[in-house]
Amino acid sequence: MNYYLLFKSIHLIAVISWMAGLLYLPRIFVYHVEHSDEKNISETFKTMERRLMFFIMTPAIILSWLFGISLVLISETSIHSNLWLQIKFFLVVLLTIYHLFLVHCLRKFALDENKKSARFFRILNEIPTILLILIILVVIYKPL
Repeated sequence: MNYYLLFKSIHLIAVISWMAGLLYLPRIFVYHVEHSDEKNISETFKTMERRLMFFIMTPAIILSWLFGISLVLISETSIHSNLWLQIKFFLVVLLTIYHLFLVHCLRKFALDENKKSARFFRILNEIPTILLILIILVVIYKPL
């Protein structure tokens, strides 16, 4: 069995799942802000946000990292001699920081302490798209 291809497949599935959550959660936050004064709807959004984060996004980020690191180890690729891999790693770290910021926002919503606007979350929602585009370009073109 080719473990490299198996791990690569699992890595891609996990990344797609993680990205779906990173793109969807801020959109839920937008709707949550717009309906924060409606208790019933706000509670529904809290449930949606919590389930998305802890049942989809968190397992997906863990699997993305585990299988991404496994791919580097299996292929015996040196991060020190591959600029593209260093850039990808840096961008994935930024995406992880973004994920952790969404966890922070989720906690604020759970406590009814969110102070950020719907516009803020609409703009915030562009970050993972930009990072995803950059990561794909780096992986495909492999600069130096």
